[in-house]
Amino acid sequence: MIAARPFRTNLAGVTLAQVAALVAPSVVTGLADPVGYALVLATALLTVWFWEGLFAAVRKRSPGGHGITTALIVSILAPSDHALWQLALALSLGVVLAELVFGGRGFGFLSPAVVAASLLVFSFPEVALVPSTTNVAIATIPGAVLLLFLGLISWRVLLSTAVGTATFLVLTVDVLDAPTVAAAIAFCLVFLVCDPTAASATNPGRWIYGLLAGGLIVLFSGDPIPSTEGIVFAALIASIFAPLIDHLVVLAYAKRWKIADA
Repeated sequence: MIAARPFRTNLAGVTLAQVAALVAPSVVTGLADPVGYALVLATALLTVWFWEGLFAAVRKRSPGGHGITTALIVSILAPSDHALWQLALALSLGVVLAELVFGGRGFGFLSPAVVAASLLVFSFPEVALVPSTTNVAIATIPGAVLLLFLGLISWRVLLSTAVGTATFLVLTVDVLDAPTVAAAIAFCLVFLVCDPTAASATNPGRWIYGLLAGGLIVLFSGDPIPSTEGIVFAALIASIFAPLIDHLVVLAYAKRWKIADA
């Protein structure tokens, strides 16, 4: 069954809701390192708004400003003790290649934040993404509830990813530290794995996508506690397979309907 997307048709409303959901995690991150976070956030905002403005001018459209959500997410993940030009370069490639070349928000199939964070680590091996803290995880909860209520993230993806991560961890570690694992994956799970533009759109596909993402999180982390890099790479690979998963689900439905009509 293909899920309805009632609220997602209003792009400005979607952006506003996502920004509201990101306020608490951003504040918590900023309080931990006010100066460093301010510089990272300013760099991220200037970068995404530059590219959005440039593409809008070329296409003779009004700038949407939707890249603020990408900037906020990456600012929480990016370390403040590395060169800001590295962040600007990774964000430029992520926003342009994952979003703007396809026509903007909602037209691509990858999360620009995931692509930017992945490119930051791929391009600069010395960069380590910031691990999620308990405070950031707690601050993520109100935003997750808001996005779930508005239908902007899928509870199926949330649940299946959590189940997949826990299941694969149980198979690979002696003792599962559930609270620490939950704190480690909460932010990235809500804002990267569940990104509606990157996750599967069919309900059966969402279960498969989430289980795949959960398994990949454990595979890429290489540690009893999932790493931010592992979750980012898992979100990237799972989102690449999401269109194929949905395609196979639709084919399965079509075959069943054909058999039923015969």
